[in-house]
Amino acid sequence: MLFLIIFLGLISTSLGSALVFFLRGDLSEKKETLFLGFASGVMIAASIWSLLIPALEYSESLGKLSFLPPSIGFLLGALFLVLIDHIVPHLHLNGDEEGPQTRLGRNTRLFLAMTIHNFPEGLGVGFALGAALSDGGSYSPALTLALAMAIQNMPEGAAISLPMRKENGKLKAFLFGSLSAVVEPISALLGMMLSSLFLGLSPYMLSFSAGAMIFVVAEDLIPESKIEEHPHQGALALIFGFLVMMILDVMLA
Repeated sequence: MLFLIIFLGLISTSLGSALVFFLRGDLSEKKETLFLGFASGVMIAASIWSLLIPALEYSESLGKLSFLPPSIGFLLGALFLVLIDHIVPHLHLNGDEEGPQTRLGRNTRLFLAMTIHNFPEGLGVGFALGAALSDGGSYSPALTLALAMAIQNMPEGAAISLPMRKENGKLKAFLFGSLSAVVEPISALLGMMLSSLFLGLSPYMLSFSAGAMIFVVAEDLIPESKIEEHPHQGALALIFGFLVMMILDVMLA
């Protein structure tokens, strides 16, 4: 079970990247809106149900100030990604560039952008897993979060590998797409270790991941989905993704 939870995100990204072997053309703009809108809904719901709510529960002993640790962690998670955006050169799917000037190729910068996306996801899974191991609780929150990340990683894997196919061939595009998620199990192991060692910091750690994930949704996924061009489809896809994650959380609780 531990192996599955830790590596599920990487496996699902590889499955999404494998679409380069089966799809002849690139994803249409409307399909990208649907996929990325759905992924946004899943990540928003996962941040709330699997990270923020447990963080608040861990802080209940503070009474009316129980909001404080999750609020601090949430803000730090978002600020951490702002910092990463400024120091790591990367290229978003919509062509926007961030970070310092570099001679790195387009594919490498796109790979780095997806790696930045995946880091807080793995960290959140690791934090949830470490908290469960430390206090003898259920693996359900970590499993639910891992499933949510797996669901939204599949379209992300396709989104990075399909555009690379023309210049690099199918195999190299598949490898690039798959390896963009290799940071997930690494950050999951890191999060599990930190959460196990510092159980008292669980509300900060869980909300840190939530803040980072919401930042990714707001800054990257929603703009890249081009929801302004297909507002109804994008909004409905986001809502459906949120519902799927909420149902998963209740069923696996």
